[in-house]
Amino acid sequence: MTPLASLDLSGDDDAPVAALSGQVDLSNAEALSSAMMEGVSNAAPGLVIDLSAVEYMDSAGVNLLSGISERLRWREQQLVVVAPKGSRPREVLELAGTAEVLSIEETRENALARVAKPERSP
Repeated sequence: MTPLASLDLSGDDDAPVAALSGQVDLSNAEALSSAMMEGVSNAAPGLVIDLSAVEYMDSAGVNLLSGISERLRWREQQLVVVAPKGSRPREVLELAGTAEVLSIEETRENALARVAKPERSP
């Protein structure tokens, strides 16, 4: 059995990072979402959610990411998710069809660079 998820919020208004580990499912998705949104000030360009250490994620995790993405977009901020290829979270996101909608990077460094320089719509 995998442990429940733990959340480590770090960074500042330039690049807040929420690193998750363990298991993301219905039992903790709402609490994780609230905690992550509280960690993003209005001055931040966005949020990086690092799923590299997540061992299990179900549809509640997909809904969590979609919900945060929508709230940040409403605030004119960006969400970038770190989910390495071959990882369980990446597989779940690809199966759910959200890999095309969310901004996903292989590494935290790439995600931080993307949040620091958000893509602009023409």
